Amino acid sequence: MKKIASFTVNHDVLTKGMYVSRVDGDVITYDIRMKTPNQGDYLNNGAMHTFEHLFATYARNSALSDQVIYVGPMGCRTGFYFLLRDSVSRSEALDLVQESFAFIAQFEGKIPGSERIECGNYLEHDLPGAKAVAGDMLQVLKDWTAEKMDYES
Repeated sequence: MKKIASFTVNHDVLTKGMYVSRVDGDVITYDIRMKTPNQGDYLNNGAMHTFEHLFATYARNSALSDQVIYVGPMGCRTGFYFLLRDSVSRSEALDLVQESFAFIAQFEGKIPGSERIECGNYLEHDLPGAKAVAGDMLQVLKDWTAEKMDYES
């Protein structure tokens, strides 16, 4: 089988940040790396789950909601995939991610979609953990630019 693009990225040199993983037609996949791969520190399930609910809710209610295709965690628990239409520039995508993370870092109240009838694992949420991850990533991305979004070869 052909090796998929994300497996060709050298994870030994990958750092936290926001990267363009691939472009498929009019869809851009962004890899938002929140943890350094293979260092033993990963997103815990509860924080990752809560982060997903809040990130997806914010992005799908933003001015770019019609351009959002998917928000979801990486199986390795080092970050999230964020898929947008290519009509959204890299700078606009970065702005939306920063806005989403600021929303998560400051969020108080009931987690959207966290009722039993709305969620397949409604008991496993960690709002303080999600807020901590968002706060850390806001620092990582505060000086990030569209030019930094290409993976190094």
